[in-house]
Amino acid sequence: MPVKIYIPCDTTALAMGADEVAKTVEFQSREAGLSADIIRNGSRGLFYLEPLVEVATARGRIAFGPVEPEDVPGLIETLMEHGDVFEGKHPLYLGLTEEIPYLARQQRLTFARAGIIDPFSIADYQAHDGFEGLKRALALIDSAGPQGIVDEVKNSGLRGRGGAAFPTGIKWQTVLDTPAEQKYIVCNADEGDSGTFADRLLMEADPFTLIEGMIIAGLAVGANQGYIYLRSEYPQADKILNQAIKTAYAQGYLGKNIQGSGQHFDLEVRLGAGAYICGEETSLLESLEGKRGLVRAKPPLPAIEGLFGLPTIVNNVISLASVPVILAKGGDYYRDYGMGRSRGTLPVQLAGNIKQGGLVELAFGETLHNLVFDFGGGTFSGKPAKAIQVGGPLGAYLPQAQWHTPLDYEAFAANNAVLGHGGVVVFDTSVDMAKQARFAMEFCKIESCGKCTPCRIGSVRGVEVIDKIISHDNQEQNLELLNDLCDTMELGSLCAMGGMTPYPVRSVIEHFSGDLLKTVTGNEQQE
Repeated sequence: MPVKIYIPCDTTALAMGADEVAKTVEFQSREAGLSADIIRNGSRGLFYLEPLVEVATARGRIAFGPVEPEDVPGLIETLMEHGDVFEGKHPLYLGLTEEIPYLARQQRLTFARAGIIDPFSIADYQAHDGFEGLKRALALIDSAGPQGIVDEVKNSGLRGRGGAAFPTGIKWQTVLDTPAEQKYIVCNADEGDSGTFADRLLMEADPFTLIEGMIIAGLAVGANQGYIYLRSEYPQADKILNQAIKTAYAQGYLGKNIQGSGQHFDLEVRLGAGAYICGEETSLLESLEGKRGLVRAKPPLPAIEGLFGLPTIVNNVISLASVPVILAKGGDYYRDYGMGRSRGTLPVQLAGNIKQGGLVELAFGETLHNLVFDFGGGTFSGKPAKAIQVGGPLGAYLPQAQWHTPLDYEAFAANNAVLGHGGVVVFDTSVDMAKQARFAMEFCKIESCGKCTPCRIGSVRGVEVIDKIISHDNQEQNLELLNDLCDTMELGSLCAMGGMTPYPVRSVIEHFSGDLLKTVTGNEQQE
């Protein structure tokens, strides 16, 4: 029987040379006379170990990493000499994959199959409890109607993982209750926040979970057409998603008469053009309609007048991918994870100046400190950490005093911070926080859609004011002016782009004013 060797084919692993490793494994195995079945799985999210090569054994999968092509001959030689008894026989040996502490301590619900299955194989997906949520959803349609599905999602406590944290079940209820001949399910896969990659990882490692979640959403609200709005910078995800959709059609999970149920759902991928603002739901809808990505005023909500003016669910990838496990195991099961009003799990992405970058899925309630130092291993540079930004480029920079705040939407809001999409970016003591405040304003200036004045003009003036502060020009007056400008942007902007830009700027003023003061006065004061 051939030895099964798993080598990831997701974007991160490919960037780290996974294709070369796979080719070398194939060549060396053939040369050594080893019968090997190479499976291109997705990543498990332990990016600091990529390319992570796994070998199936009677005890479970054994991991080696990070593997480079020149490591392969020795690995194949070890496999030929010792069979599946690797312990201590190879320098890259990591033991059983499931027992690597970074992975073993996680609570994986949404990413339970990531890195385990072949993302191109629907049979592998089914063999690992895939489509169990859809089966229950179809049963609920027969017994309780669409309301039964919506009630299960409401009971789970799931909130949008895209940033706004709006209750998913309430959004679905609104669409269900809005009469229309045509409704839509739109997946926001325009993952643009700095340091985030959970959507991409999910789509590349377990695409059928997203497809299943979107089918269930369609059944819940009476929509038979879905679109995945995917950022163009994700070509590997585009390739894998389209192959998975094609397979799902061939196996009767998409199209008319899903699995003989009489239900109908079509799905396709649409590529965005690279504008950050198209991650905002109304700009996304404009773009899907073939227009420039401009923010729409709300109300009306997209749930009532969305795509082409019709009721539309717009959910993030992780929100929709969380639905299958909720339907398969019940809303109570999912709700038992988490704290307060933050229920279930949050996939956190560790990035920036960090030793062990990757994805960590845990129930809400873990502290930022434990994530960065226990899972992440501290900074990559070895210098002390100075600031941690959570929630993308519009999230606050948190000082050390706030690192023990539990990951919870309300706890973060109390610190004038956001969890957003779960992106965590670490900075060491070499960072100049005055430049980070300027970066936040400049980012808004570049990415603003331009529809509302507070965002379009406010960000330009904001950059100018910060430049005056860091060049010794009336420090006190310009700090006051910057605060007033932040008030105007926060309260007057049409969407979160301008409304949240003040978050990182104010966090620098409040917690890292030493950097601003140092720049203005030449003082070497540090936080």
